[in-house]
Amino acid sequence: MPERTATDNSRTVKVQIFNDIFSIVISDGDNSRIQELAGLVEQRMREISSAGSTIDSRKVAILAALNLADELTRVKGEHERLDRTLAERSAECADYLDQLLKTRTP
Repeated sequence: MPERTATDNSRTVKVQIFNDIFSIVISDGDNSRIQELAGLVEQRMREISSAGSTIDSRKVAILAALNLADELTRVKGEHERLDRTLAERSAECADYLDQLLKTRTP
């Protein structure tokens, strides 16, 4: 259960990542989202530590952060590409409808 903090709607949530406990201050009260994100970081750190000989948790955390940042930038790039494609297709459809309406009006 999140603990209330001194600020208005803030709460503190405790999460465990790679055998360390962190207190996270959240303002939106979404405890389950923070737990989900912590689980994602934990999973990525476990994958990295099991794949290599690095035992230093700081190095594993940095590699996990780089890995997640890479994934984020790839997804953002794909999202932007799809957004541009959708805008182009929408413009094409609007042009087609304009032409269709012009040919059908007396």
